[in-house]
Formats: sequence, structure tokens, C-alpha cells
Amino acid sequence: MEEIKSLRERIDRIDEEILKLLNERAKLAKRIGEIKLKEGLEIHVPERERAIFEKVLKINRETYGEVFPSEAVIHIYREIISACLSLEKPLKIAYLGPKATFTHQAALEFFGFSAKFVSCSSIREVFAEVENDRANYGVVPVENTIEGVVNHTLDMFLESELKISGEVVIPINLHLLASAEDVSQIKKIYSHKMAIAQSRKWLEKNLPQAQVVEVESTARACEIAIEEEDAGAIASEVAAYTYHLNILERNIQESPDNYTRFLVISKREMGRTGKDKTSLIFAVRDEPGALYKVLESFYAKKVNLTKIESRPSKKKAWDYVFFVDLEGHKEEEKVKEAIQELKAKTQMVKILGSYPESIKSLRVD
Repeated sequence: MEEIKSLRERIDRIDEEILKLLNERAKLAKRIGEIKLKEGLEIHVPERERAIFEKVLKINRETYGEVFPSEAVIHIYREIISACLSLEKPLKIAYLGPKATFTHQAALEFFGFSAKFVSCSSIREVFAEVENDRANYGVVPVENTIEGVVNHTLDMFLESELKISGEVVIPINLHLLASAEDVSQIKKIYSHKMAIAQSRKWLEKNLPQAQVVEVESTARACEIAIEEEDAGAIASEVAAYTYHLNILERNIQESPDNYTRFLVISKREMGRTGKDKTSLIFAVRDEPGALYKVLESFYAKKVNLTKIESRPSKKKAWDYVFFVDLEGHKEEEKVKEAIQELKAKTQMVKILGSYPESIKSLRVD
């Protein structure tokens, strides 16, 4: 017991030192904000944030052997950065709502809890909030590993001049939530149709007698679960915290490899970080082999394409545009050369932005 007491005393001293350093960091961040405001500089610098994440993860891995999990380091530093940034100027973030949905979760993961979040009822509304300077950034879903692309998001880029400033990739883990204490009490289950579809096998095996009801969102399902004692909701862990519901069963989704990618949009151009992606749209000429010739430009310059998706141009029947994600920043020489060749072979090229890869990519280095 004496050894435990001694160790706890050391932990208490470390906690005091952590708090001291956090406050010192906050004072420095506040001073930087004052200087930026005076000089008319951008308050939020995502490239700097990326460098911080890379540095602390490297130190944690190489110096301390990841005794403290790197996943936790990312979450802690996200909140430290978010809190310090709020002392300079709180960011306003528009997202496809309602709250506690996976888009809200993605926004929280990217910007931290100290930002101000604005729920929007549609993807178009998210774009409008940013375009009209009512929000600094927007967060919208773009693709899911099971369901595919979110066409409305891609279509909005045909209309909008906003840029992609970042990306977030999160696992879609679905849980059974309720105000009840035990699964045996659940008689009805509410959720969005996609969440129900992805949890169907678990429901049939474990709650075959329960009535399953589709509602407009997982958030609405949680609201009903609060009101009805025998009701459960299929939703995220963030939803459980937001609505103060119990997690009765975890990870009831069928696929363990269900991920959704979200895009962060703004009016800003992002600088190079060394681990970047570029997204663009192009329209090919109406001639044999047009797409082949275009893709050859990337092959010749050894630029790796990570995604290509076609969408109707909405200008005339059977006329298509192509959305492409590629590795590298548009200012990198080989990427710049490939885009120049692309412009010579197409009717239209629109660069949607160069931006840092998802923080998730740092975890597997």
C-alpha cells in the first residue's frame, strides 16, 4: 500500500505539471492570436496543426515506444489545439446535421470540441453557410466503403467555387443505445434505414421479436429512445454521450470495414505538408479514346490516382465529368506537369483543392 501511495503522489505531481504546461501553452497561443490579428494574418493554420501531429506522434513512437497509445495522443492534442485556438478566435463550423450524426462526429474529430458547430439540414446549406461567410469551414460526407459516393456532394462542386481544405475518415461503428439498462427490456428499435440495414443480421439473431422502425436520422432515433422506456436506437458512440443513453451492445454492424470519408470545405487554399492529396474535376472531349489519353497523363508523370468517379454533367444527355483524387499537392512538380497535360487534353479542368491527407494516415506510418 505504501508503494501505491507513493506512485499516486507522483501522478498527482505530474498532473499539476501538465496543467501548468497547458496554461503556459494557452498563454503563448493567445499572444500569437493577438499578433496575427494585428498583422491581418489567418488565425487558423491547418498546415501547422498537421506538423504538430506528425511531431508528437514521432516523439511518442521513437522516444517513448508508444507506452501511451498514439490514438489517444491524437485525441488529446486535437483538444489542446482546439482549446488554444478558441482563445485566439473560435472557429465556426457548418456540418450536415442533426447533431450526434457521423458528420457531426467527423467535424468534432477534425476541429475539436472548442469550435462552434452549426447543424445544417442539407449539403447545399453547408456550402451556402461557408460561401456567405457565416461559417469558416463546412464538413460534408463524400463516400462510404459500402454505400459508395455521396452524389449530392460531388454535384455541389460543379456549382460551387469552394475548395477542399481537408478530409476525415472515420469508422462507422453502430451501437444499440437506450435509456433502459438491459437488452431484454427493448421492444422497439429506431434508426435511419442505412443503419438498420447494416445491423440487420444482429437484430434478427438477438432481438427477433423487436419492432424495427425507420426514422429520418440516427439522432431522431435517440430522441425517441429517451422518451420511450422500452425503445432502443441504433447510433454512434457520440450519440450516446450527446443524448445520455446507455450503450447496451457495441459494434452491431455487419461489416468491420465500414468507413466514411468526409471533406472539409472552405474558401482557403492549403499549403504543402508533404502528405497531401489533390482533388479535381475534368470533362473529356467527345472522341474515341479520350479518357484513355487523359489517364495516360497521370501515368506518364507517375502520379498515383486514388479515386476516379464519373457524374452526369447536367448540361446534356450522356455528357459526363470525372472526379479524381490523386496523391500529392498541386504545387509539386510532377503533379503540376500532369495537370498541365490534362488541360491540353480535356474540355475543362477544375482543381477542387490540395489538402493534407486524413490524420488517420499518420497512424499507420
